Amino acid sequence: MSAAGDRLQDTARRAALALPDVSHGYPFTPGLDVYKVAGKVFLIVTDDPDEQIITVKCEPEHARALVHRHASITPGRYLDKRHWISLGPGPGITERLVTDAVEDSYDLAVDRLPQRDRPRTR
Repeated sequence: MSAAGDRLQDTARRAALALPDVSHGYPFTPGLDVYKVAGKVFLIVTDDPDEQIITVKCEPEHARALVHRHASITPGRYLDKRHWISLGPGPGITERLVTDAVEDSYDLAVDRLPQRDRPRTR
């Protein structure tokens, strides 16, 4: 079953908030709900009912494969198109895919942190 826009965003938010040491807010604009770990962005949820997307970090090779496989996954909006992807509702965009994308993005952000700043569990 495909995840509709509001469900896709709710799934992403829940997945992010279930991870250790996550904070979120609106540092850029009121329309972008930004999720961070130790100050590093790993998820952006667009609060626009006409454009219900999430944007996450992604390894470039995996990003290319996902963009090729799913019409509603595009190179990341707002950010580096090589290291970020945006997911919108559409065929094949499941809650599992969204959760995995958020968790993978979080892991990529954590991997870039100094050891002393990394969350203790996960």
